[in-house]
Amino acid sequence: MSTLVAQAIGTGRLDLLPLRVEHAEEMAAVLSDPALHTFIGGTPDTPQALRSRYRRMTEGSPDPAVSWLNWVIRLRDEACLTGTVQATVSRSAHHAMAEIAWVVGPPWQGRGIATEAARGLVDWLGRQAVHTVIAHIHPEHRASAAVATAAGLSPTDAWHEGEIRWRRNIGR
Repeated sequence: MSTLVAQAIGTGRLDLLPLRVEHAEEMAAVLSDPALHTFIGGTPDTPQALRSRYRRMTEGSPDPAVSWLNWVIRLRDEACLTGTVQATVSRSAHHAMAEIAWVVGPPWQGRGIATEAARGLVDWLGRQAVHTVIAHIHPEHRASAAVATAAGLSPTDAWHEGEIRWRRNIGR
């Protein structure tokens, strides 16, 4: 399997657009609420810090067996960015696994945006010959657990850095 590249993904209400450095300014505002970091740690990035991080992310993984795929979530009707989804895809000779994550800014939470984006991402990954999708979710983060469930992932008994590993096997 060759290196994967993020492609635009459309869902009912959303456009998942491949991340660009130019998204940093708008995304810094979207991700500026310190409450977003309750479960993931850290603090909101400045536009400059986010630009630097996005530059590193868009350059891609130094490991040819790993693809860093990142998208911004654009709510079509409001013509604004609302969050991000990402997938880190690791490949071996006969298997590809994606670790996914999502975040939606507080003004847009509770509207099903993360669920729709995660479903769209998982569907797209399945078309890219990814066999397994995992996510790591803080045990108290009920909203993310609901998103994972809606995207077809189930909690496992495995833990990673204080978070529960969720998993979905995609055919093949």
